[in-house]
Parts: sequence; C-alpha cells; structure tokens
Amino acid sequence: MQSSYRSYQPITPANNKLLKKRWDQKRYYTHRMNVQNASPVIDNNPPRTYMHLHLKLKKLQVEEERLATVERDNRILLEKIGYIMRTGGRVDNLNRDYTQKSLNKTKRQREILRITHENHAILKRISSKEPTYNHLQWEEEWKVSIRAFIIFPHYYCH
Repeated sequence: MQSSYRSYQPITPANNKLLKKRWDQKRYYTHRMNVQNASPVIDNNPPRTYMHLHLKLKKLQVEEERLATVERDNRILLEKIGYIMRTGGRVDNLNRDYTQKSLNKTKRQREILRITHENHAILKRISSKEPTYNHLQWEEEWKVSIRAFIIFPHYYCH
C-alpha cells in the first residue's frame, strides 16, 4: 500500500490502529499472492495435434505406388526404344495380297452411266436445233464496220 502523509484510516472500526494496519496489509498481500498464483478457468491453449491427422500414410503409399508404376512403364519404354535403335526398327506391314474393295463402286458406275446418257441426250437436242443467230450476217456487219473505221478513223479514236 502507499504511504500517505495522513495517518492510516481503517475501513472497519478497530481499537488498535497499528495492528489493524498490519492485518489489512497482510490480508492484502495474501490476496495479491492468491491472484498471482490463480490458474485460469478457461482453457485457451491450442488444441492438441495428432500426427495421424497430419501425416497421411495412405496417401504417401498411393503416391509411391503411382511413382513405381511410372518408373516401370518408363523402363519398359526405354527397353523398347533401345531395341528399335539396335535393330533399325523396321516394320513389315505391307499386305501384298490385299485388293481394295469399294462398297459404293457399283453405285458410282451407275451414276456415271446415267450422267453420260443425259449428256448425250442434251448434245443431241442442241445439235438438232437450228441456230437463231445468223453468223454470216454478223460477219458481213463486221466487215462493214472495219471499212468505216478505215475511212473515218478520227470518229473512232478518242
């Protein structure tokens, strides 16, 4: 407690103020010790960590098995590549006895035959018709225009 310039004034009435002051100080110090030594009522520590929750052994086992499978497949492929490099890696996949078969060959032949007949019929109709334009008349008109160009060239030049 703080010492003040005034004399000690006890809260409760006492016959001897000096004893009352000692008792009050002793009670106060025991109270302070009890407060310092008091344990908390609420548990605010972090929860316990369990290793089986952090270290997932099954996951590690599956990963190791997968890596072993990849390693085995890589080794097999490496052996195959080595064999191909040693032997030249030639593959005989020619099938000399095979004849190509078409599933729609007959349909295509029928279609070509039909188109050929249609073309012959169109040609026959065109050749049997008389022309509507007279090419001899066109030729005569051309000759007349050439003569006019020779006679009057300044009309045709720009």
